[in-house]
Amino acid sequence: MVMASDNQQQQQQQQKENLVRTGTPVRIATWNLRYDVLPDNIPVSASLTKLPDPRLPLPKKALRGEQPWSARRVRVAQRLLASKVDLVGFQEALIRQVDDLNELLGGSSEFGWVGVGRDDGVSAGEFSPIFYRRSAFTLLATDTFWLSNTPFTPGSIFPGAGCPRLATYARFRLFAADREEGNPFLPPPPPPPPPCDIVLLNTHLDHVSDDQRRLGAAMILHRARYEAAVRPGVSVLVTGTLIGASANGSDSGAYAVLTGAEPIAPAVPDEFDRRFPLPLPLPDDIAGWIMQDLRVVAPRVAVGGQWATFTGFEHRKEDEACIDFVFGRSDGGWYEARSVFVETALSDDGMLASDHRLVVADVTIVGS
Repeated sequence: MVMASDNQQQQQQQQKENLVRTGTPVRIATWNLRYDVLPDNIPVSASLTKLPDPRLPLPKKALRGEQPWSARRVRVAQRLLASKVDLVGFQEALIRQVDDLNELLGGSSEFGWVGVGRDDGVSAGEFSPIFYRRSAFTLLATDTFWLSNTPFTPGSIFPGAGCPRLATYARFRLFAADREEGNPFLPPPPPPPPPCDIVLLNTHLDHVSDDQRRLGAAMILHRARYEAAVRPGVSVLVTGTLIGASANGSDSGAYAVLTGAEPIAPAVPDEFDRRFPLPLPLPDDIAGWIMQDLRVVAPRVAVGGQWATFTGFEHRKEDEACIDFVFGRSDGGWYEARSVFVETALSDDGMLASDHRLVVADVTIVGS
């Protein structure tokens, strides 16, 4: 019996490796943009006109502190385009910032986006939008819920929180990229994997209330498990800013709830549970899974760049912290985390594109 069990495990591992080899690579990112606190109504076209000659060096660290969004937005777009991201969750984006990035990233022909303003569920206040590459994804569904006791009331605030907080949900159909034709003298390459579904939940938790952060994490974990229960094999990812969280385990808030370090999570609101009910009894393959920090599960040599994701608008900051993450469901088989890299936001002239850094993760989606 032991040998049979060992053989079964080896077969399962071989099956997973085969799936990963023929899976679809996806580059996913998260970036807190810092909301536009210095508006100046300068159009994107004017920012592009002012770009310096690329053959000439930038003035060495001539800029200090926070610069207007009209100056930062091109740097943001350039980093995203250079990183060739397929799917990205932003935080702290006002509607004008969303519109600017949509224009700079190629407009509706290149990227689509979903999201709402947190203050009214339409356009007021900060967004946590999701941008997706149209050539790779078809949007199947999207919705928003507020991380409060009344999750379907736009603008609702958890008691003691500093402001409204929400999560943006999107479900996509992922299509494999075209593969190059194989060498006619060699065996044909494996067929492309079939289309599969991928769910992304993007959020920005509260800067004041740890109770809100813990509840928000519990609601996101609940929704992720619901998606897994009703759509077996779906890939579930979470991106966002978990203020008060830490990748080194020193925090007992949202990070602990999402990753299972805190086994008893706060109860989600009744109306949230009714809209997204988990089957009872919860299947064993769902009941035990959590969200994994991809920096923990990716090969160590492939996890690099910076540690801190929040630096403020300073080149080094005493209270810099790791608070921006990409998570994936822990039960395995549907994806492989290949690398995670935290980019610098600093340019030669001293400009910081944001007070947070871009976090980029490479995963292989293998479907169900």
